[in-house]
Amino acid sequence: MDFGTIIAGLLTLAILTFLYRDNPIYKLAEYLLVGVAVGYALVIAWKSAMVDLLFTPLFGQGDWSLLLPLILGLMMFGRFHARTSFISRVPLAVLIGSGAGAAVPAMLGPRILTQVSGSVTPLVGTDGLPNWSGLIVIVGVLSTLAYFFFSREHRGSLGVASKVGTWFLMIFFGTTFGYTVMSRMSTFIGRAEFLLTDFLHLTR
Repeated sequence: MDFGTIIAGLLTLAILTFLYRDNPIYKLAEYLLVGVAVGYALVIAWKSAMVDLLFTPLFGQGDWSLLLPLILGLMMFGRFHARTSFISRVPLAVLIGSGAGAAVPAMLGPRILTQVSGSVTPLVGTDGLPNWSGLIVIVGVLSTLAYFFFSREHRGSLGVASKVGTWFLMIFFGTTFGYTVMSRMSTFIGRAEFLLTDFLHLTR
């Protein structure tokens, strides 16, 4: 058993002590995890973003077009002083504007157009029989939209449709919660398998 496996096993057991109650051993492992993760992210960001994308092309290859991003980045540090905090508004505005401009077309396809195309399905299959899955999708979309239509009181047919939409929303949230629980369970099973196989050698 190597040293890395021993450390990983001990830290896994330290995290699992939270199942008993909150204790200093768990807090030590938690703080160590957060600290290592932040340190690793900072190193990766410095190497992949600052060095590879800014310093090397700018000072090593003479790409002076990166001088403007460097100046905007330095202006962000004006937030640390009250007298120069207004300087950081310029790079923040550029960051938010460019980010929104890049996010809108990137999210338009997967978030809106794909959802719309998935909702518009033939109601009759090629064999002439009703497409029940397509019918359920259309009923779910329309009833869910009726639930969020607050311009009229939910009475009559609109009230019935909104109640059906409530059931579709409950099914959606339930499946989402179940998927979250199953993903956490798979993570726990993986750690338990690591403890029993690699760390304690109780199973093969």
